[in-house]
Amino acid sequence: MTNPAKLDEIWFTRCPVPTATGIAYKLGWLGDEFSKDGIKLSTLQDNNDLARHHYDHQLPTLIREGGNLLAIAARAQAAPTRLIGLTWIDEWQAILVRPDSGITKPEHLKGLRLALPAFVDHPLKDHTRGSSIARGMSLHGYKGALKVAGLTLDNVKLVEVGSGQGARRDLGGLWSGLHYLISGKVDAVYVKGASAVDRAKQLGAVVGINLDEYPDLSSRVNNGTPRPITVHEHLLENHFDLVVRFLYQTLRAAEWAKTNVTGVREILESETYAGSDGVTTAYGDNFHLDLAPTLSAERIELFRQQKDFMLVHGLLDRDFDLDAWVDSSALDEANRWLHEEAQAA
Repeated sequence: MTNPAKLDEIWFTRCPVPTATGIAYKLGWLGDEFSKDGIKLSTLQDNNDLARHHYDHQLPTLIREGGNLLAIAARAQAAPTRLIGLTWIDEWQAILVRPDSGITKPEHLKGLRLALPAFVDHPLKDHTRGSSIARGMSLHGYKGALKVAGLTLDNVKLVEVGSGQGARRDLGGLWSGLHYLISGKVDAVYVKGASAVDRAKQLGAVVGINLDEYPDLSSRVNNGTPRPITVHEHLLENHFDLVVRFLYQTLRAAEWAKTNVTGVREILESETYAGSDGVTTAYGDNFHLDLAPTLSAERIELFRQQKDFMLVHGLLDRDFDLDAWVDSSALDEANRWLHEEAQAA
């Protein structure tokens, strides 16, 4: 077998949310890990020419930790990737309402008008569906809330609003339904994340239903829960050790986060385009205790729920074999390294 050519650059990409990958990068650990071998670590967020690969994952040296809508859609479109980790971080999934609405429980949604963001008009072929992030998140958010009350999407009226395409994330612009809410055209809007906290406060919307308060994880399955770490097959097959090293630093960052919540929150202000109040409200007091990726049976089944939801609701081009997508070898090895380091210490 021919030895693969030495790499001089690795790419990674992450979404504007809490990730151990993003923390490891901001701490300088990922860059340091590869610079000693003369390998540059670059992010798609800093390269407009390659940014499309956050969506299609067609870059052979790419590792991605981000929302599952894009990762699942890319795999359904035959992207040559492997699923190498899953994280679960509750991110203030909420149904917002007007202050005088009286909506405080999932059962109160019955018969109401809920904002449904439109499909985006995406320039990348076949990416209208998976890239319609606000639509996919809103639909599954409503479904999760209604499930708590024994209701379904048939029990509400979905009102299509703007897609949020091109909006500034730092103003929570992804959630165009907020303007419909304030003007009285809809009764409730699903939102997620720290920037949405800031925007809701600006507009005067309040939380009617906080999905994070319900113990059943299946009612909170959505774009970021679980959140996948995926890698291009070329990198995993030809540079397995580099993938392991990347995951090892991610696991180290997850351990560091457990005892450095203030530092984590400071990092997240830049990662999530939000202020300190937004970060604190969105992620609470204990999110930093469980940032490490796993491939547990529970997380894989919750991830399967998201894939099946996308297929049913027009967010996926075709189905695929989820179990065949999973490859735990790199994460197993990275965990072994971390364990051996702890033993030695």
